Amino acid sequence: MKYVDEFRDGTLARGLGEAIARAADPARDYAFMEFCGGHTHAISRYGVIDLLPSNVRMIHGPGCPVCVLPVGRIDMAIRLAMEQAVTICTYGDCLRVPASDGLSLLKARARLDKSRADIRMVYSAADALALAQREPQREVVFLAIGFETTTPPTALVLQQARALGLKNFSVLCNHVLTPAAIVAILDHPEGKGMRLDGFIGPAHVSTVIGSRPYDFVAEHYRKPVVIAGFEPLDVMQSILMLVRQVNEGRHDIENEFSRAVTRDGNRKAQALVETVFELRPQYEWRGLGSLPDSALRIRPEFAAWDAEARFGLDYAPVADHKSCECGTILRGEKRPADCKLFGTACTPETPMGSCMVSSEGACAAHFNYGRFRDIAVVAA
Repeated sequence: MKYVDEFRDGTLARGLGEAIARAADPARDYAFMEFCGGHTHAISRYGVIDLLPSNVRMIHGPGCPVCVLPVGRIDMAIRLAMEQAVTICTYGDCLRVPASDGLSLLKARARLDKSRADIRMVYSAADALALAQREPQREVVFLAIGFETTTPPTALVLQQARALGLKNFSVLCNHVLTPAAIVAILDHPEGKGMRLDGFIGPAHVSTVIGSRPYDFVAEHYRKPVVIAGFEPLDVMQSILMLVRQVNEGRHDIENEFSRAVTRDGNRKAQALVETVFELRPQYEWRGLGSLPDSALRIRPEFAAWDAEARFGLDYAPVADHKSCECGTILRGEKRPADCKLFGTACTPETPMGSCMVSSEGACAAHFNYGRFRDIAVVAA
C-alpha cells in the first residue's frame, strides 16, 4: 500500500509526470503497449493517462487470461458438464463470459442436475482437487486458464492427483504463453499499420519466466521492453524508462520490477511446469487467431488426468459476436470506446464480450473507472 498512498498523495506521481513531460520530445509521438491487464487496470483506476503528455499514448494489450480464451474453449467446458455429467471448477470471471447459443458457464449451470453435475467457482486449482477428494463419486474437471503465473499451481495439482491415484479429477488445460502473444501482436497482418514503440512487460508473469524470454523483442523486432510492477508509480516509472530508450535509439530489456523479477526467473517453478506440460503445436486465441507453440498441453505421462484425452474432447472454433470488438481491442488496434456496443448493450452487468467481463479486461477497466466518460467529453 505504500506505493498507492504515495500516488494518492501526488508528490511522487507529479514528479514522475513532469519527468516524462520533460523527456518526451514534443516533435514526435510515443506509442507504448501495456501487455498485461493488471497494468491496464492500474492505468485506468489511478488516472495515469491524465499525468502523461498528450504525445505519449498507451495501448491496451492482450494480457488478460479470461479475455483471450476463445468461445470454442468455453463451449467445450459447457458440453463436458452437460453431456458428460461432470463438475467444472474454474475462476469466477470465466463463469460469465458469453458462449454459444446465449449461454455462459453460469447460465449453463442452471440447466444441470446438481446431484450429477455442476459448474462451480473456485479460488485455486487446489480447491478443485480438494473437492474431488471430498466427493469421490463426483467427476471433477478443473478448467485451467492463465499465462505463466498460474501454470505452476496447475502443474502441482496434476502431480498431486497422480501421487494420490485420484481417479475422479482431471484438468482442461488452457494455459498460454506471453512471448508468443507479443510475437503475434507484432506480426499480425491487420495490425501492421499500428506503430508500437515499446512494451511494458508483465510483472507476475516475469517473476516466473524472468526477463530473458523477452530478448527476442529487442533483438529481432528492435523494440524496448520495460518489466514493471502493478503499482501506479511502477507504471509511470516504466513509461519514463521507455521514453528515454526511444529518445536514445535503444531497444533494451529493462527491469523496473527488480524487487521481484530476476534475469532467469523462478527456476523451480519452470522445472515443475516442464515436468507436467509440453508445447501445443497450435492454439486459438481470441483476437489473435491460431498461433503455433503459444500454449501448453498436458504431457502423455499425465494423460489420465487430462480432460481432453480422458473424455475424447475435440476443439471446434466459434466466431465471436459479430458486433463485438474484443478481438481488435486485444490486438491494440481499437480502444474500448471505439466499439459501438461499449457502455450501451455491453456493460459489466450485461457483457457481450470477454473484455467487459474480466476485472483485468480493457473494456471493464474503462467502464468501471469512468475513462469512457472523459473520451465522450473530449469527443463532444
